[in-house]
Amino acid sequence: MKKKSFLLTAFLATTFLLGICPKSQCQSLKAAYTIYPIPQKMFVTQTETSFSKTITIVAEDGIDDVTTNRAKQILSEKGFNAIIATKPSNASNLFLGINGSKSTADKKASSLKLNRNIFSLDKYDKHILSLFSKGSNAQVLILGENTDAVFCGLASLEQMLDWDKAEFPCVNIYDWADIKNRGVIEGYYGVPYSAAVTKDLFRFMARYKLNTYMYGAKSDPYHSKYWSEPYPTSITPEQEHIGYLTQDMMKDITDVAKACKVNFIWAIHPGNAFADPNNNEIIAQIMKKLESMYALGVRQFGVFVDDVGVPSDPTILKLCADNLSSLQTAIDARWNKQGTPAADTVKALNYVPQLYAYSWVAENKAKEFYESLRNVPDKINIYITGANVWSVPNNRDLKKVEGWLGKKTSWWWNYLCNDPEMSKIFLTDMSTNFRDEKHILGTIRIENNIDLKTLIVNPMQQGALSKIGLFSVGDFAWNSTAFNNNRSWEAAIPAVVGKDKANDLMNIIPALRYYDNDEFEYWISRYKTSVEKGKPAPNSLIIILKRLYASCLVIEKMKDSPNESDRLFYNDIRPWLKKLEAMTTEATQLLENKPAEAIDYVNNPDFRFDILTGMGDEITTKKCTAELSAKCLLPFIYWLREQNNKQ
Repeated sequence: MKKKSFLLTAFLATTFLLGICPKSQCQSLKAAYTIYPIPQKMFVTQTETSFSKTITIVAEDGIDDVTTNRAKQILSEKGFNAIIATKPSNASNLFLGINGSKSTADKKASSLKLNRNIFSLDKYDKHILSLFSKGSNAQVLILGENTDAVFCGLASLEQMLDWDKAEFPCVNIYDWADIKNRGVIEGYYGVPYSAAVTKDLFRFMARYKLNTYMYGAKSDPYHSKYWSEPYPTSITPEQEHIGYLTQDMMKDITDVAKACKVNFIWAIHPGNAFADPNNNEIIAQIMKKLESMYALGVRQFGVFVDDVGVPSDPTILKLCADNLSSLQTAIDARWNKQGTPAADTVKALNYVPQLYAYSWVAENKAKEFYESLRNVPDKINIYITGANVWSVPNNRDLKKVEGWLGKKTSWWWNYLCNDPEMSKIFLTDMSTNFRDEKHILGTIRIENNIDLKTLIVNPMQQGALSKIGLFSVGDFAWNSTAFNNNRSWEAAIPAVVGKDKANDLMNIIPALRYYDNDEFEYWISRYKTSVEKGKPAPNSLIIILKRLYASCLVIEKMKDSPNESDRLFYNDIRPWLKKLEAMTTEATQLLENKPAEAIDYVNNPDFRFDILTGMGDEITTKKCTAELSAKCLLPFIYWLREQNNKQ
């Protein structure tokens, strides 16, 4: 049997065993739509359908306003007249409902004979999306285990509506997430994201089914240095430039997070005060700050005590555990009383302990440390980064720590994080980024069967640029079995900058790496060999350099785009982009024997940007120079200068 036929037969057999795809629905297994994260199961039926200009949204009582508003937003942005009604129309309808509700959408699923076996799976955000035809009009049903799952289904619908033909293939999608909490931890050392970047990230996360954002920016003084004080009501332009936030800005952030169904977790960093036996007011101090954050819309909190030294004294370890338990008790007593509306309750604490990378200490000491946290409430999420600070999520580290801890743990993944190398950006695929981030062992690959409920990544200081890597993290966390590193990266580029600019961005990304790409190395070597032979042949290099420069100019236009996401992206990439423009220009001129300005690639202000280092009382502002193509192209420019000087 040919391998392809065998795989298809095996897939069909597995599908029927799961009971997900009735025979009548399995006429075609070819995916009609490109959807990310990749759906677990998508089956194309035999018919096609088209939407009427007006689409009626029929939402059951269990569907919240956020989900209904999101549905209306999606349809409106796609050019439809979206209306909300209690009964379906005779044209196109979008049915939103909860599995087992016995209401409109639930009954519609029964009439369509959709298989509901997925709702018994031990997975997350489970939902069914069915696009079918009634008469000549398209109908959409999204049935979820809850309203949040329906919200995830809307993300698939949004991408389906990008279909560029009038006739839409009818499909049944059975979908769920492998990991429950998927998203970002803004926990790096450096300039915190602006409010605009953060809100833009939330909207991106809503489109790609990411649902968690923990805010713990190390260089935000009201997270660390002034942890017990409320955020200010006003700030200076200089402070805003380095990431300060006002109360109004924070409230705006939490409002947008709620509209995007991103669970925004605000974390406090009391540092050593959390383990101070002489501080009997620590819980009251923290609660006072949390009260101020609650008033700004925060409904989940974190406590960070990382990077202040790892205690080993059993008395101090017990104190930390007791304080953590007491804080959770205080939160429950304050906000989680019986009868409190769900929107007003506060979810479980998130805790980043002093020992988050267990290999820092001897194994017996690590065991003692985590065992000291065994008796804190099980619902508290305790984070690790694995054996090391830069470990890639893996089951071995999880099982080891969970064995000591006696409960599930969460993973803070320092992926994309560039705070040790602030001059570099990581825009390539996951495997290449693993090689380029020198702290990560380059031979490591992410496992596709991670037994995790929470996976959040600590990205670059450049939030808009981080969306490229975040896209693939979301793809992996949703459906790890289907994750393909290269395909996911190729899909991420147009998802972030649009199809019209995708090819140009993909063209320059290899040159924006600190380590260049193989193409440069090859053609530079060829050119030097031609020079040694007395027959300089620069044409191939000139073509490459001019192509790069032309692509830079396309991305440069993003600075004046009416789209805020484009402008934020340009602002992040600007120092690297301007430097690449300068390098390709000078190299081309030198190769063409034209007068070329010898540019200062270290101190040119176009290539420099502000950074913050430190935490608490040690936050300092510095300038940093973008570094790129440092392995081949930059040394080659200096070599060309020498050759020209010899002439």
